[in-house]
Amino acid sequence: MSALLTSKQAVELHKSLIAYLAAAGLSNSAAALREEIQIGDTFDEATQKRYEGLLEKKWTSVVRLQKKVMDLEARNQSLQQELDSATPTSLAMKNKDPKSWLPRSPARHTLEGHRLSVSCVAFHPVFSSIASGSEDTTIKIWDWELGELERTIKGHTRGVLDVDFGGPRGGTLLASCSSDLTIKLWDPSDDYKNIRTLPGHDHSVSAIRFVPSGAAGAPSSGNLLVSASRDNTLRIWDVTTGYCVKTIKGHADWVRDVTPSFDGRWLLSGGVDQTARLWDAASGECKGLFQGHDHVIECVAIAPPSTYEHLSTLAGLKKPPPASSSAEFIATGSRDKTIKLWDARGTLIKTLIGHDNWLRALVFHPGGKYLLSCGDDKTIRCWDLTQEGKCVKTIEDAHGHFVTGMRFAPSIMKEAQPPQLTNGNGGASTTNGVKKDQGKQMMQIRCVIATASVDMMVRVFAS
Repeated sequence: MSALLTSKQAVELHKSLIAYLAAAGLSNSAAALREEIQIGDTFDEATQKRYEGLLEKKWTSVVRLQKKVMDLEARNQSLQQELDSATPTSLAMKNKDPKSWLPRSPARHTLEGHRLSVSCVAFHPVFSSIASGSEDTTIKIWDWELGELERTIKGHTRGVLDVDFGGPRGGTLLASCSSDLTIKLWDPSDDYKNIRTLPGHDHSVSAIRFVPSGAAGAPSSGNLLVSASRDNTLRIWDVTTGYCVKTIKGHADWVRDVTPSFDGRWLLSGGVDQTARLWDAASGECKGLFQGHDHVIECVAIAPPSTYEHLSTLAGLKKPPPASSSAEFIATGSRDKTIKLWDARGTLIKTLIGHDNWLRALVFHPGGKYLLSCGDDKTIRCWDLTQEGKCVKTIEDAHGHFVTGMRFAPSIMKEAQPPQLTNGNGGASTTNGVKKDQGKQMMQIRCVIATASVDMMVRVFAS
């Protein structure tokens, strides 16, 4: 008898083995084992039936537990690496400073309700609402603080590919675009009533963003909306009239993504032709061409001024560009599994390698230190721009399937209290993630990220 088992456990194991062998049709082996261990006549056919399947159940439960143990060991190792590479000071700052906050598993909320793949997510600029769009043709509005579904919006006839909040000052709207070739505008203040439908694209509309109009550190929403489509064009719309005011052509194939600069002067797009292009939003002229990826560009991002200090060092510049300047650096993510960082002239600064599958979304951390990415390898990865783009954190299995979208909650602009402090370099000081801008406004970073996935779920990662 094994020293690991008590006599009672050994008898149970023997009975399970005999029942397994008999059920598998190995009657000779079952009889030999029965004879060898002298189990006796008490183990009759009825008793044997009770033990059938017990061995298989034990085996599968052990495998599940083993997988859970391996997952916990991997997570423990990741946390240990974080601890090993951190100093007591940096750990204390991480807990207090929103600029150093990074998402951590598990998610605070897992939002379930869509019936097909979730394509996109977007945060309301003020309230704790998230909009998610799905291949099931619906948009759902969730409260990310409570983790509850607020409402379901129906109107599109095919999958919803992108959503965004924005619009004229004081009149926030929700925009959505779809494979049904349309863009729809919804009014959150009127139960998300559909107030306008914008037709015009000749194929699926893959991405939309409201174009801001404002200065550095104090962006305000405007009345323009930009859309990217499989018809190879970008279109700029006036949301107050519903008219298309400009059509931008230049891409040779499907435009997969588009994003505006913080001041609305520039638009960055990328697509199936494996190029990213920087456009003058006013004239529609192409001002920059970014070539270097070996596959479709799925996502693009314009670096905010808070990153300039770190990216200019990475680019070998002696001093960073002024914070008032926009679109100085950009990032592109591709199906070739890489992220590329560029300057505005189209010079490649750095290629970030780490993802095992297609890239789907890129988000610059508002604090300026990090770039976050997600993709079809089911992970969220955090790249440290102060360490030459090193991947410093990976959330494995952020979802159970491809991660299709990711957004960072927009920072809240608040009135700053005078007097203003300086940082010794003539610039505005920053404390606890609050940036003071000329004594007038400060930026409060909200440490919340939302992700969308083919697993039909939205996940919220928050501090």
